[in-house]
Amino acid sequence: MTAERVNPPELSPPTGFSHAVVASGSRLVFLAGQTALDTDGKVTGETLPEQFRRALANLLTALRSAGGTPVDLARVTVYATDVAAYRVHAPELGAIWRDLAGREYPAMAVVEVVRLWDEQAMVELDGFAVLP
Repeated sequence: MTAERVNPPELSPPTGFSHAVVASGSRLVFLAGQTALDTDGKVTGETLPEQFRRALANLLTALRSAGGTPVDLARVTVYATDVAAYRVHAPELGAIWRDLAGREYPAMAVVEVVRLWDEQAMVELDGFAVLP
């Protein structure tokens, strides 16, 4: 995939995301929502950062299994049950993202939801990628 990250100067500088991603490639990979489920289907992690790390790792595992890498991500949506807590932990969550996915950010949104499918889940990530 070729991906051009577009961050116009007329918009506020992005932190941990890109305003737009122009992607070209031959395969689209749509990634289902991933929470902090372990291989037994149990939510792991007591804190938002712990759950975010596992949810992101799960998303990236699905992506890699489809033949992609983090740089192929064009769009990710984060669903959080508490956006205020997400903002408090944003620096730590950003460090987790960089540790697992690098610094080539996709277009992203964070959306607060009342609850997720698994009641213990605090965060869920989904998205899509464009592969070469």
